[in-house]
Parts: sequence; C-alpha cells; structure tokens
Amino acid sequence: MATYNKLVRDKIPAILDSKGITYEQRTASPEEYKAELIKKLSEETAEFMAAGDPEELANVLEVIEALKKLPEYTNVDEFKTRKREEKGGFESRIILKGEK
Repeated sequence: MATYNKLVRDKIPAILDSKGITYEQRTASPEEYKAELIKKLSEETAEFMAAGDPEELANVLEVIEALKKLPEYTNVDEFKTRKREEKGGFESRIILKGEK
C-alpha cells in the first residue's frame, strides 16, 4: 500500500470519504503551508513538463495562485508588471544564441 504525506486540494478529503478510503488529516502551519506549496509547485511543474497538456498547466497555475495569497507574495503582480514594462514578455518568441 502506498503512503503519502502531502498538501492536497480542499475537496480531496470529501472525495476520499465518498470512496470509503481512510486517511488522517491535519492543517499545516503557515510555515509548513508555504514549504508544501513550493514542493507542490515543483511537482506540478515536473508533471507539466512531462505531459505538456493544459490540465497540468492548470495545476501549476492553481499552486501559483495559492502562493500569491501568502503575505510575502501579495505584490508579485507588481513585479510581473514592472518586469514586463522593463524587459517585455515572450510574445515575439525570440531565441538568443551566444556564449556566456
């Protein structure tokens, strides 16, 4: 039997209940929640990189949106806007080749 100890989406316990699957549940501390979201971002990004499908990208975005709600990241959209204004986006699909 597989074991796990990870952050899951809010409705997962109800889904497990409906299937009669037993589990233990607890609420993460703020510090643990941040660490688990960062781990989840890495996990979901790896899955997107492997599959490349829109559902996996949606999972990455869901984790990013949760991270943006943490106090230390609430101004991330300001940084995003400033970066876009200073350096642009990626719409032109420019690939650079050179040496570092």
